[in-house]
Amino acid sequence: NPFICVYPVYINSKKTLAEGRRIPTEKAVENPSCAEIRDVLTAAGLNVYVENKMHPREWNRDVQFRGRVRVQLKQEDGSLCQDKFSSRKDVMFYVAEMIPKLKTRTQKSGGGDTSSQQGEGGKKSKKKKK
Repeated sequence: NPFICVYPVYINSKKTLAEGRRIPTEKAVENPSCAEIRDVLTAAGLNVYVENKMHPREWNRDVQFRGRVRVQLKQEDGSLCQDKFSSRKDVMFYVAEMIPKLKTRTQKSGGGDTSSQQGEGGKKSKKKKK
């Protein structure tokens, strides 16, 4: 299957590894949505579609947590669609890096969202939670 699955859980900084997160917290995004993942990957020129599926460990049935993004990494002949996306990890790291730059995120006023994001984004505060 040339398509991989990306659940928002994989890159959600609010989730633990046991809950399905797949990348380090400091690289993850706070509660990403399927729409955001889709927008980022579509903008990157990948073939993407969203399915109305739930991650098995997602207990929250809320609409914002619904959905799974399918991403085409390979052509029919097995060659990569884009060299920079050779694995699902590449896709996850890319999405997690790009979502905070989305206009919908940068323009959010109120909720103290941006200030807390900058604090987390700063390289100084890398305390490892053990």
